[in-house]
Amino acid sequence: MPARRPEILAPAGDLESLQAALASGADAVYFGLDEGFNARARAENFSLARLPETMALIHRAGARAYLTLNTLVFEPELPILEQLLRGAAAAGVDALILQDPAVALLARAICPQLELHASTQMTISSAEGVRFAQGLGICRVVVPRELSVAEIRKLAGQTDVELEVFIHGALCMSWSGQCLTSEAWGGRSANRGQCAQSCRLPYDLVVDGQTRELGEVKYLLSPKDLAGVYAVPELVGIGVHGLKIEGRLKGPAYVSSTVQGYKRWVEGCVAGKPDEAQLKRDLADMSLTYSRGFSNGFLAGSDHQTLVEGRFPKHRGVYLGRVRSLSGKEVVIVPDERPWTGALGLGEERPESPAGHVSSPLKGEPTPDAVEPRPGMGVVFDAGRPEDKNEPGGPIFRVERRGEGWVLGFGNPGPDLGRVAVGQRVWLNSDPALARRVESLIAQGEPEGRVPLELKISGAEGSPLRIDASAWGHEASAASPAPLAPARGGGMDEALLRDKLGAFGGTPFRLARLDCSALAPGLHLPVSELKALRRQLVTELTAAVEKGYKRTVAETPVLDAVRASHVGRVASGPMEEPARLLPLCRNDAQLEAVIAAGLREVELDWMEMVGLQRAVERARAAGLRVTIATVRVQKPGEEGYDQRIDRLRPDAVLVRHWGAMMHFLERPAGQPRPVLHGDFSLNVTNSVTAAYLLGLGLDTLTCSHDLDATQLFSLLEHVPAHRLAVALHHHIATFHTEHCVYSHTLSNGRDFRTCGRPCEKHQISLKDRLGLDHPVIVDVGCRNTVFNAQAQSAASLVPRLLEHGVRRFRVEFVRETQEEATRVLSAYQELLAGRLSPAEAVRRAAVHEQFGVTKGTMKVLSPPASASR
Repeated sequence: MPARRPEILAPAGDLESLQAALASGADAVYFGLDEGFNARARAENFSLARLPETMALIHRAGARAYLTLNTLVFEPELPILEQLLRGAAAAGVDALILQDPAVALLARAICPQLELHASTQMTISSAEGVRFAQGLGICRVVVPRELSVAEIRKLAGQTDVELEVFIHGALCMSWSGQCLTSEAWGGRSANRGQCAQSCRLPYDLVVDGQTRELGEVKYLLSPKDLAGVYAVPELVGIGVHGLKIEGRLKGPAYVSSTVQGYKRWVEGCVAGKPDEAQLKRDLADMSLTYSRGFSNGFLAGSDHQTLVEGRFPKHRGVYLGRVRSLSGKEVVIVPDERPWTGALGLGEERPESPAGHVSSPLKGEPTPDAVEPRPGMGVVFDAGRPEDKNEPGGPIFRVERRGEGWVLGFGNPGPDLGRVAVGQRVWLNSDPALARRVESLIAQGEPEGRVPLELKISGAEGSPLRIDASAWGHEASAASPAPLAPARGGGMDEALLRDKLGAFGGTPFRLARLDCSALAPGLHLPVSELKALRRQLVTELTAAVEKGYKRTVAETPVLDAVRASHVGRVASGPMEEPARLLPLCRNDAQLEAVIAAGLREVELDWMEMVGLQRAVERARAAGLRVTIATVRVQKPGEEGYDQRIDRLRPDAVLVRHWGAMMHFLERPAGQPRPVLHGDFSLNVTNSVTAAYLLGLGLDTLTCSHDLDATQLFSLLEHVPAHRLAVALHHHIATFHTEHCVYSHTLSNGRDFRTCGRPCEKHQISLKDRLGLDHPVIVDVGCRNTVFNAQAQSAASLVPRLLEHGVRRFRVEFVRETQEEATRVLSAYQELLAGRLSPAEAVRRAAVHEQFGVTKGTMKVLSPPASASR
């Protein structure tokens, strides 16, 4: 059986990009609404009021429309969300891409037929996590960009849910849905569509307390862009359903070049005739429209030496070469190898690794071959200062080939060549011809003939000719007003009917199948009547196709009923008395501070399992209830982490991802399980999601760090407060990343097998522009978490939280010494006991007072006018 071609899914940040995607042959497009709840709030987006006409445009082009409602939802926004969902379903949206379980639960109640896709923001990274998504009615999972082809293959073998893979575009440094940098450092949340791109900022490397000089390498968390072309043959073989292009903040030329390039390459791979020469040209076009340099991302597995170059965080384009000489308005450029940092060579202890340079089994970095510069193309001269918004650059006026290099002539407007020096790198960063090409494509009008239509013809002498038509699940019929009569000649045969009934030019349709088996031979009907029947069917089916597949939409509000049904499944139980301090420790010194403080319970989060077992034994010997934290995320093949926790028999488990939750919930009847506490990384921000998870069997939940005080207390109005925990004191976990800063900077190794484990010998921090050192901690899965330098406290909220019934207060340590941990615990013990004011507790703990984001990230919207129709 030939391989099925995966869907090419294109981004649409505005109408022009949408038109470019459709004109270029995208099978589906994804986009957000102006009204909110979409992870690209800075894109121009689309309005709910005009959504029906947007759907009609997409469907006439033969494409599917996926609406991104892929952010977390706050309690006061649930009524607005319901109205948006109702409007989206009525407008004909084909599927929703979502992050928050509440969106799925409400969508199912409003429109059961509406297709639901789990966004990569949902962090569904294992078969167990997929089972959680299936329980919400989700039929497709957008897998995390951190999964390799091998891991995607394993996941596909463990589930029948459709899988969608990011194939091209910008890479997030953090696991999607687990990035809190924008919130911690910018007062706005990436989980709310307000990413501040902290990964694109410069950082200094601090090793064991000493700053290391890295020269031009400052952007240690800024990955190159993904170009997953060489993974396509394997992904096609696996049977993934969708290949997704990132880029809702990019323009129509980018959208068009990526869609056309990947469609050509995918079709060639499916047919067994991939065109490598065309691929190189297409990659060059993609680079010119937007590129930070290309990599395989994680599709070939982790390669800590090639993912990050570190010299720049923004578009560069195609590397041309270096400046050899300048004279007047002319610059001589000579080619050299693509600049690549590889391992930074910072320590004598680095083990040499033969696997450090190549991402096997894929073909390595798909950097385009050098592009011949042409007049009109743009260049930028790179002096290693990408933060300079006025880097010299401009359009080329004249090009002369000289040996292996070029003489580039400039005019006005043009670069300030007084700021250009010999040896500087030169990049081709634009090509107006690409923009003109997509403008011409859009100017041709709406795409035609992309919706397959089937016709079944029937009739006999003396009866009307009947045509039954179907397209995309819609059906229409038409019958001739006059009866069929005997023909003087051969009569209507298949060739004649195909010619007259299949002439769908100027319409969305193309004739995919014609069945004449039920038509008696030797009959006649005037050609004019055949054409009239065709026009009648086209009119009827066009209207149906524009609206999308048939569905029912609830007209009355569903929120209260949905919330009540899930809250009703939550056993309230007795309220815990008194309030409890819950410390999380990461080393022996912190554990000793907890034991000395006389607390009843401890949470353990250890880098390696041998030390964890000793810590469990020490805590139990001291009479503490032991909670063990799972890893933050878990990929296919990593199920052993949860099994190890099982073997340690903890009193409770701090569940940090959906897969772990399902692992501990899915026990055979009668088999005991530990108490399950959901951590902040489950991203619970509203009562519908909270009640659903508690109803599944979680014993408590930690409120999301995306909540500010107002939103937190709104949530507490609808959920039993003693089933919720609040982070009272913590260094917010900003980045959680598959990329290892230790391996990249202190080793030549590409992954944990070849890095020599420098994390066991050194401590790394990243110093930001304000001079703050943010600790980088490695977990048992070799993933890095960058923690905020400043601890933050919610001490001022404690009196109100106690009044509302909250009894569980989390205190998280990172690198605190035993003395520091003792001081912090003492301050908060006194606060909960009422012997210390919040202000004094903050002073003693020496922390920054803040809860959640510094300000709300999205206003509570007024009901859209169209939603009330």
